[in-house]
Amino acid sequence: MAKNLLNKYVWLVETIYKAKRISFEEINHRWLDNDISEDKPLSIRTFHKWRIAIEEMFGLIIENEQGGQYRYYIQNAEELRSGSMRSWLFNTLTVSNLMLDSVSIKDKVLFEEIPDGEQYLPDILEALKKNLVLGMTYQSFTRDEANTFEIEPYCLRAFKQRWYLVARSPYYNKIMIYALDRVQWLGLTEKTFKYPKDFIPVEFFDDCFGIIADQNVSIETVKFKVSTGQANYLRSLRLHQSQHEIERTDEYSIFTVRLRPTFDFRQEILSQGCDIEVLEPKWFRDEVAEISKHMWNKYKDDK
Repeated sequence: MAKNLLNKYVWLVETIYKAKRISFEEINHRWLDNDISEDKPLSIRTFHKWRIAIEEMFGLIIENEQGGQYRYYIQNAEELRSGSMRSWLFNTLTVSNLMLDSVSIKDKVLFEEIPDGEQYLPDILEALKKNLVLGMTYQSFTRDEANTFEIEPYCLRAFKQRWYLVARSPYYNKIMIYALDRVQWLGLTEKTFKYPKDFIPVEFFDDCFGIIADQNVSIETVKFKVSTGQANYLRSLRLHQSQHEIERTDEYSIFTVRLRPTFDFRQEILSQGCDIEVLEPKWFRDEVAEISKHMWNKYKDDK
């Protein structure tokens, strides 16, 4: 029953979001065209109950423009586009509901394998809510042995199918980033800490490509030239929120991004192969060129 009701909430949000502005009569028309309705019209009373439930559950506000039109819209629709937790939660529920209704074709839907770490999320979320210190045993890629220590959790970030925990290390007295799939043990303590008022998670990563937030790397404008085919890909899936296309021809496009050109960004550029050429800054262009040269030498030796 609860699952079926959740499906209805998701359907209503998607219907209004896609229409931008829609009357109750049109909502009902689309409702009756969908199997989920079981050929029973949607009453205005039920509609308003769902509106309230959707706001309480997802924080999405369905408003009425009135002014004679009496059409409904999602007042804070940007929440479904912003990459926020609310957006992630709603999209995850949408996909989950679709998959649960499609068990008969489960062998025809393939997913990426996700590394371990999700089992620690309940304790981390509890610690984030109550500002509790966490105990953790962590095996870094750069160390031979695991270490156990305490951390003060600041925020969680998902990137490329992995969960990362941003936390202050009292031992090093600085902010560190931990991959949850490298955690061997994690538990809540009874200790509390004072969450810094000047730490804003979205701003902490604002100038980063991915998960590396190295303050020692300066923020720069990176200009790169992209082949026509790859440019289409970058238009639909931007490398960074600061990406702009400043030149476009039949043969290539030139884009800019403003960020810290850290290791993970360099790896992303290299993964594009010969379809992308760094133009500026010169030091970053030279760095990518040097690595490309080493790669070529490795393959050249096989001839």
